Amino acid sequence: MKPKSVESFLMIVILLILTYLYLGIERGECDCDDVINVQKAGRIRDITGKCLNATVIENLARFAVKEHSEHVNCIIKFDRLVKARKQVMTSKMYYLTLEAQDGRVYEAKVLVKPWMNFKELQDFKAIDA
Repeated sequence: MKPKSVESFLMIVILLILTYLYLGIERGECDCDDVINVQKAGRIRDITGKCLNATVIENLARFAVKEHSEHVNCIIKFDRLVKARKQVMTSKMYYLTLEAQDGRVYEAKVLVKPWMNFKELQDFKAIDA
């Protein structure tokens, strides 16, 4: 190979690695399942073990509460995350069960497109006890 070809090849490899890291690993959340096992795409799975980054998921739950509070013009305060599930497609859908400080339990659905720095609350409802 000529020196120019080697430089071009290395640059392409570096760009591919950076793209993989950016799209494959969402800001601190382990997406090992999503990248390695394509057969599971579309399934809704619990987020557990080492692939659970509590900060990332908790921030999504806080985002859902804030968006819902602004939409219905009432104040709901986040208390804790009860359960988290994720569905990976071309984007990611998070199904979050959370408890508010008023003692009620809510389910939220948040759509995330990490490559676009986009997140949107799709659904938010109280669970009848």
